[in-house]
Amino acid sequence: MHKPRIGLALGSGSARGWAHIGVIRALEGAGIRPDLVCGTSIGALVGAAYAAGELDRFEDWVLGMGVRDVLALMDVRLGGGMLKGERLMDYFRRNFVDRPIEELSTPFGAVATALHTGAEVWLREGSTVEAVRASIALPALFAPAVYEGRVIVDGGLVNPVPVSLARAMGADIVIAVDLSADMLGRHLRSDAKPEEPAGLAGQWLRRLQNGLGKLRAPSSDAAVPRPPSLLEVVTASINVMQVRITRSRMAGDPPEVVVAPRLAHLGVLDFHRGQEAIEEGRRAGLAGLEALQALGIPGSGAPAK
Repeated sequence: MHKPRIGLALGSGSARGWAHIGVIRALEGAGIRPDLVCGTSIGALVGAAYAAGELDRFEDWVLGMGVRDVLALMDVRLGGGMLKGERLMDYFRRNFVDRPIEELSTPFGAVATALHTGAEVWLREGSTVEAVRASIALPALFAPAVYEGRVIVDGGLVNPVPVSLARAMGADIVIAVDLSADMLGRHLRSDAKPEEPAGLAGQWLRRLQNGLGKLRAPSSDAAVPRPPSLLEVVTASINVMQVRITRSRMAGDPPEVVVAPRLAHLGVLDFHRGQEAIEEGRRAGLAGLEALQALGIPGSGAPAK
C-alpha cells in the first residue's frame, strides 16, 4: 500500500503568519510530520524555517520579539513600498544558514507573482532566503524583489494558500492553513479597538499602521466614523482580493483539511504579538486533527502531552 504523502500549504497573512508555528506544533504533538511544505508570503518564511530544521530557533526569535525589535527590522522608504525588506533578509542571512532549496531536509517551495505579467511563479531551487524575499513582497508594504531578472511581488496576489503547489510537489493529502478566513471588513470597523503597544516605539508603530506614520485629525463629530488610513485601505483591499481568490481556488482544488486560525484583530505589522498568534495557530491545528483522523492518517489521534 502506498503511504500517502502529506503536504502542508501555509497561507499569506502578514503578522498573522506566526500562527503557522502553532499549527506545526499541534501536528508534531500528534505525531504528524508533513512530507513536504510550501508557502506564500509569511507562509513561505515559516515554511522555509521548518524545512531547514530551524523552527525551534525561529520560534524563540519570534517569541522574543518586542515592538523595538520590529521597528529595528524596518527600513522605511516611500518608493516601491513602505519597507525595503533588506534588514529582515540580512538578519536571516546572519542568523540562519541560507542553504539551496534543493538541499533542505524537507522538500520546500514558495509562491511569488511576476509583477509585469501577473504570472504565478513557483520557487523550487536556488537560495532559500532569496525565494522567501521574493514571496513576501506585499504590495505597498515591502518593495518588490528582483529574482532571476524578473520583478517579483507577493505570491498572495495569485495563490494565497498554495494547495496547487503542494499537489504539484507530490502531496496526496494537503493540509491548508488559511489565515484570511475571518478577515473581510475587520480592519475598517470604526468600533475596533486594537491592542496599543506600550512606549514611544509602540506609539510610532501604531502611527505607522494608521497610515504611513501620519496622525489623523480628530473628528469633531463623535457619531461620524473616522476615515480609514491609507494602509488600512490597501490591506483591506488586498484581504478582499485574497479571500475571494482563496475561495475560488479551493473550490477548484479543495484541500483535504483546512486549518483556519482566527486572528483578524491583529494589525498587519503586529509581529511582536507572536505568542498570541502561535497559541491561536495551535488551537486551530488541534481542531484540524479530527479531520486527519477521519482520513486514517497515522498518528493523528490525541496529541502527545
